[in-house]
Amino acid sequence: MPSNKSVSDAPISQFINCRILRGHTLQREDLWVRDGKILDPEKLFFDEQGFADQRVDCGGSIVAPGFIDVQINGGYGVDFSQPTEDVTAGVSLVAKKVLEHGVTSFCPTLVTSPPAVYHKVLPQVQVHDGGPDEAGVLGFHLEGPFISPEKKGAHPERYLRTFRSGGMEDLTEVYGGLDGVAMVTLAPELPHSQSVVSKLCQKGIAVSLGHSVANLSQAEDAVQHGASFITHLFNAMLPFHHRDPGIVGLLTSDRIPAGRTVFYGMIADGIHTNPAALRIAHRAHPAGLVLVTDAIAAMGLPPGRHTLGQQVIEIQGLHAYVAGTKTLSGSIATMDMCVRHFKQASGCSVEEALEAASLHPAQLLGISHKKGNLDYGADADLVLLDDALRVRTTYISGEEVWRKDA
Repeated sequence: MPSNKSVSDAPISQFINCRILRGHTLQREDLWVRDGKILDPEKLFFDEQGFADQRVDCGGSIVAPGFIDVQINGGYGVDFSQPTEDVTAGVSLVAKKVLEHGVTSFCPTLVTSPPAVYHKVLPQVQVHDGGPDEAGVLGFHLEGPFISPEKKGAHPERYLRTFRSGGMEDLTEVYGGLDGVAMVTLAPELPHSQSVVSKLCQKGIAVSLGHSVANLSQAEDAVQHGASFITHLFNAMLPFHHRDPGIVGLLTSDRIPAGRTVFYGMIADGIHTNPAALRIAHRAHPAGLVLVTDAIAAMGLPPGRHTLGQQVIEIQGLHAYVAGTKTLSGSIATMDMCVRHFKQASGCSVEEALEAASLHPAQLLGISHKKGNLDYGADADLVLLDDALRVRTTYISGEEVWRKDA
């Protein structure tokens, strides 16, 4: 007979022998799960007289919310910006493989591409929760083509665009539609961009500033129109200058509207950002730091030549360059690697490192009521880690989806 029949026939799992990340601290207590959600044990005991149907011994592990990657261009030979006949299969392959790195949901990211690519790729992938075989898809992150030629990085200049009207017509022409889009990266110095920022935010789409030569004032104007993120801080933007710190200055700006947080992506792979710069950003604005992999198709593959959108990329060691240049073009880092490197390089706490890969991206996307934390009622997307922050097991909706071989 179910232990909890008064409310649900679903079995109750009790995770024991663990330290759970809740309220910004690791706490030695059990975690209760039913129907894919985290339960309040007091209500279970006193209102339902319920108890556990199964116990999961975590072996002393840390239990953290599943990691969320809001900037991942592909991996394992899959490039999300390549319009294959079966885009869904490629996304599913990456969604399955990232489970071993603790990622339970992500934003497939498309770099600057011709309109035909967006028109083919975007309709093929639906937003969906994770399941037994793969991480969930939170929506696309469209990085470009409305960016600065001067800070294009690995984006092909021939496909860059400007806003002609400030209306949604430019976006519709390029992207086709915005269904299933979670975030757009654009350069706020482009004419008519502020109107576009406002309209995107009204549709519930996060706007990120990046690949830009914007000064601080232009960046602040964009935030006041609703922009809430900075794409890979320090990379593809004007360097910090004391008279005009540019987009980087948003971390300490006094023109951020009350109650708002500006988040910023950080590729903590030991290559894209010097540890000293990472420490400066974290100490200036710890609550806004979001770890991203910016991983490309070569993640999980051997050195050699691979693609990123319309470009050929060469992997040399841990570096990914546009072939024939020294221009960095995404990373081959995994999220758990970034969490470990961020903690080691910044000297932050375990809790801060984990929240930068879970709570902060969820807050950025406006989904922290269900993702990115272990509060009662939240989705039971979990990652179990050892004290060195190596992933032991990954759960989605309270069900084990990946386990490290003993």
